[in-house]
Formats: sequence, C-alpha cells, structure tokens
Amino acid sequence: MRPDGRVFQHCNVSVATNPQAQPSTAAVPQGVVAGTYALSTAPLMALTQDAKFLLTLKRVSEPTHSVRVSGSEIDFSAALMSQHAGVAVLDSAAVATPIEKLTTRLHAQFPELVLIVAGTADEQGLLAAQITDGSVHRFLHKPVSEQRVRLFVEAAWRRHEEGVKDARSAPPPPRPRRAQWGLIAAVALAVAAPLTWLALRGGAAPAPAAGAAAAVGDDAALEDLLARADKALASDHLVAPPEANAAALYREALHRNARDPRAVAGLEQVIDRLVTDAEAQLDDHHLDAAQQLADAARSISPNHPRVAFLTAQIGAQRERAVLGKAQRAAAGGDVGAALAVLDDASRAGHSTLVDEARQQLAQKQVGERVAELVTRTREALGSGALIEPAEQNAHFYIESARTLAPNDPNVQQARADVAARLMAEARQAVTAGSAEAAERWANAAAESGADPGDTDAVHAAAQQLRGTVKADQVVHTEALFNQRLAQGRLVEPAADSAKYYLEQLAQAEPASAATLAARTTFETRLLDEVHAAVAAQNLPAARRWLAEAQSAGAGPAGIVAAEAEINAAQKPAAEAAPSAVVASADAPAAAAPAPAAAPAVSAAAAPAAPAAAATDTSYVNASTLTRTHYVPPEYPQSAREHGIGGWVDVQFTVQADGALNEVTVVGAQPVGVFEQSALDAVRHWRYQPQLKDGAAVAQRARVRVRFAVQS
Repeated sequence: MRPDGRVFQHCNVSVATNPQAQPSTAAVPQGVVAGTYALSTAPLMALTQDAKFLLTLKRVSEPTHSVRVSGSEIDFSAALMSQHAGVAVLDSAAVATPIEKLTTRLHAQFPELVLIVAGTADEQGLLAAQITDGSVHRFLHKPVSEQRVRLFVEAAWRRHEEGVKDARSAPPPPRPRRAQWGLIAAVALAVAAPLTWLALRGGAAPAPAAGAAAAVGDDAALEDLLARADKALASDHLVAPPEANAAALYREALHRNARDPRAVAGLEQVIDRLVTDAEAQLDDHHLDAAQQLADAARSISPNHPRVAFLTAQIGAQRERAVLGKAQRAAAGGDVGAALAVLDDASRAGHSTLVDEARQQLAQKQVGERVAELVTRTREALGSGALIEPAEQNAHFYIESARTLAPNDPNVQQARADVAARLMAEARQAVTAGSAEAAERWANAAAESGADPGDTDAVHAAAQQLRGTVKADQVVHTEALFNQRLAQGRLVEPAADSAKYYLEQLAQAEPASAATLAARTTFETRLLDEVHAAVAAQNLPAARRWLAEAQSAGAGPAGIVAAEAEINAAQKPAAEAAPSAVVASADAPAAAAPAPAAAPAVSAAAAPAAPAAAATDTSYVNASTLTRTHYVPPEYPQSAREHGIGGWVDVQFTVQADGALNEVTVVGAQPVGVFEQSALDAVRHWRYQPQLKDGAAVAQRARVRVRFAVQS
C-alpha cells in the first residue's frame, strides 16, 4: 500500500548503489559471519506490492545492494531482462501465475539468479521439490521478521558470489572466430525474442500441437501488429514515437479484429502504465507531467474510471498548491497577494469568481472577501458543484475562505456543511456500487474536515465493494461459460464462447477451484468432440478439435487416446465405400438403411455433461442401457430441404417401469432446428430399468441424437 492507501500497481524503485560502502555489521544475528556477502554490486530484484515487506528488504540490503522493485509479473520479467540481477525475492501475494510455475520458468531463464520466495505454508509445500534441489534458495514465512530476512538475503548473496567466483575460476571458453559472431548473435536473438515475449505475457511456452496453425489463425498481419505492440509495451514506448508505440499498434490491431482480447488487454495495460506513472509524478508534485500522462490515457479511453479519478486528483492537487501559496501570502500579512493568487487561479480556470468586481478586489477587506467566498460556497452547494469544475466548486471556495480566515464562525459552519454533503455523496456512491466515486468523495470530505472515522468507514466499504464486484464478475463469467458449454459453443464465436469465458476466469482467479473445474470440463468436452467427429467419419473436424484440446492443456492420456482413435479411423475411412446410414452404437439394432439422398437420424452416446452437471455422477451413458422400444426422430422438413445436419444432446430419467420422464435438451448444434424432433422421439423410447439390490430404480441418462443428410 502507498501511504495514501492506494495499492502499488506498477513501480520501479531504484536505490543507488554505493560501490565504496562496506557491509553493515549492525544487528548481525549471533553465529553469523558478517561482512563478506556484498562483493557484487548486482541489484536485488523484488516482486511485491507490500510496502512494509519492501521496506524490510531495503533495510537489510542498502547501501551495499540496490533494491529494484516491480509490482507485477510483467514489469518484473521486463526488469530481469534488462538488469544483471544477483538475487530475486518473490512475494507470492503479488503473483498471478502459480508460484511453482513462475519459479521454474525464472530458474530456466536465469539459472544464475538466486531465488527467495515469501508466502504461506501451503505455498512452501508447492515448492518443496525446488527447495530441495536448490532452484529456490530459501522460503520466508509471512509475516516476516527483519532478522530472518537479513539471514536469508545474506545467505543468498554468499551463494551468488560463490557462483561468480566459480565462473571466474573456470577456464575461459574457446574464443569464436570473427566469422562466427554474426551466427551467434542471430541465434541469441532468435532464442531471446520468444523468451522475452513469454516473460512479458506471464505464461509458459505451449507444447507444439497438431493443427496449431489452424487454431492460431491465418492473419499474419494481426499477429505482427500484436507482436510489435507487445515489444513497444515492454520497452515503455506507450504513446511515442508516432505509429510505433504500444497504444497505436494495439488500436490498429483492434481495427483489424475488434474482438481480439489480446489487443483489448494490451490497451488496458497501456492505460494502467500511463495512470500509474502519472500517479508517481503526482506524488512527486510534478503536476504538468502528471497531466500530460493523464491526457495521453484519456485519448485512449475517455471514460476510463481510473483516468477520471486521476484527473480529479490532479485538479485537487492544483487547488491545494494554489491554496498553499495564498495561505503563505496571507500569513505574511500580504492579503492583496493572497487575493491575487486566488484570482489568477480562477482566471486560468475560466472562473467567474472575481469577474464582476475585478477592479475593486484590491480594495476589498478580508472580511468582505471571506463573506463572498462563503456565499459562493453556499451557491455551489445549492447547484451541486461540490468538487468540480476545478477551482469553481464549493470545496475550493470554502478552503479559499479558510485560508484567509480559519477561525471565522461562518467559514467553519460552511466548511462543516460542505464536509457533510461530501460524506453524503460518498455513502451514496457506496450504495450505488461505485468504489472509485466513493473514494473520490471521501478524500474530498477528509480535506474539508470530515470525521476520520467516517471517511475510513467509506474507504473500507469501497474496498469491500471492489471485492464484491470482482466476485460478482467471476460468478457471471462462470455462468456464461456454463451456458456456452451447454449450447455447444465451445470455441466460436471467439469473443462469446466457452473458451473465451474460461480465459476470463483464468485471468481473474487462475487458482480457484471453480476455474480449475471449468478447465477440466472444457478439456473433456473438446476430447468428446474429437470422438464424436471420428464417429461421424469427419476426420478434419476431429483434428481441429484435437488441436483445440492440445491448446487448452488437456491431459497427455486423453490426447494420446484421441490421436490413436483418429489414426485408427483414417485408414478404414479411406478404404470404406460410402454409406447411406450414419452408424451408431446406440441406434436400433433393426434399423433399415436410409434411401440415397435422404436424411439419416441416429442416437449416439452424448459427450460429457456441460459444466452445470459435470460433477453429477448419477448420469450414465445411454449406450450402457438396454432400449426396449425405439421411435426414430422425424427429420424437420426445412432442414431436409436445405441439407442441414446437426445433433441434439438429451438427458432423461429412466423410471422403474422403463418409461422416460424429465426429458430435456442440454445442448444442440445448430440451435433451434432439431430440438423438438429429438424430444418428440425420445419421450416415446423405453429402456429396461436398472436394478439395485434386486429392485428396479430410477436412473438418469444422456444421449446424443444426430441428424445427417446422406448422399
């Protein structure tokens, strides 16, 4: 957290290293040899958003080693690529990627980097193997003690120096001939480029997949734009130079494909960097620089809530600067200078505060001026101009009056009224569900003298609201994922499919049980599509679904089985003569062949249940039951005339007497064509009831009814 309560989102703090500094011996724990670990001037890299933890790291490291901190994995990866770091400290609370995957990737990319991880006991268990083999040097349990941090950091630097000494004592490698340097540089560039891209994306390299080119797409220009945009983002070329900056390139990518989530996410990262840099400039009181960054962010997204909040902060700090200057002039007895400062500020903001009597302001007494400002305050309260526009609002007017006459009873009463109104707006914003607005109003109320307990309560409510909003968004995204899964819209359309919403869940809560369950269900459905396509002798579709399953990270066993099934079907499919009937293990045994050019209907085992029933072990595959009565579905006339085929997934309950009830559709492709025909037929089917302990029992089952025009 920052001192003002904001969470670190992006920061690069560099503490200058003093090459002449000697290792500190203060507070060295008993039994530890001090003073020899700081032979290197390499920096200590920290990935954390915990200000207290960062302060502890700086106390144990400075001035011998600089501390360079990043608040996100993207910034941390970029910093490691540009720095010759010796030791890195990872705070698991600031990590989005599973900690064991992140440490594995970092150790592979930077084997000389000594890693320390801070986190919980559960996370230590995840890293047990890496701690044992030394790829993770130490694990710190949070909350940490400074003494333990010092012990671990000093031990890490000693290990780093041992590695440096070993490298120095090793015989030098053969020097490449001049002609080899070009080849070595080219190879290094080819290796570094994808690693840099993966580090900035925060992901691991995907395994090569059959049909991967079809899954990625053929728009090479779009991919080139996104790659250039990612590179510009990594180089902090956010809005400059023209036509070669991250914002322009992501916008061009969106123009080419308005639904590409990578371009949308990229622009969000650009705005985040601009706003975060502006906040840093604001903290250093560089208002013009902050305003330029805010304007750049607004040009990308005019209605972005963080940009609006930042603009209000800049305006408030400008007002505070004006008020401070006027207050210093008034305190020195120069009331005229104080009034001039306020008047200049009003004119710069196109204010009408002093336009009516501009020539008389120099002769007015402080009492008259204060009375006028109080009147302006009341008028602004009446019109609702509480904190905007800048320098023409109730908050500014009353603070101007307080600068001139802080003990005036009218000023104090008006200020209390302003604070009450601001607190009312803050509470209303909380009720309306706007955390950003609530904090903005609460900050202004605090400056107007509102009770700290009241403003703290609003800030706490806003923080809770953020968590609730995020939780609601996750629940909504999970519902959309399940809905698209039930509809059979697994990967299309790109921005409204089960795959798309699974990616949103992974970004919001990658390690949650709901996300992991959704991923497992999605992978299973993809493999089911492979099996269904093979059963329909549609091998190209089967390969496409297999590529999707590989891209989604399906288990090796499922992938191998699907590949074997495709390979086994490939040769018979090439040799077999065309058939007029779709084969199905669940079709009636005595079904007659369909005539040539007539639609064929079959019932096959349905794929895995959608997410809503993925854990319902009471469902069985209908092919495992014995059907005693079969009614074929009627092929819809319109679909027959247009040569449309498809399938419907139906679930039902086989009652103790073999009749079916609770017959419902849980998925169809295409939607709205074959559902009624499938329902009308399945409702008339009969099965032998299931027996349990010698008695017939009800059993839930699922079946896929297929419709195909055969030639």
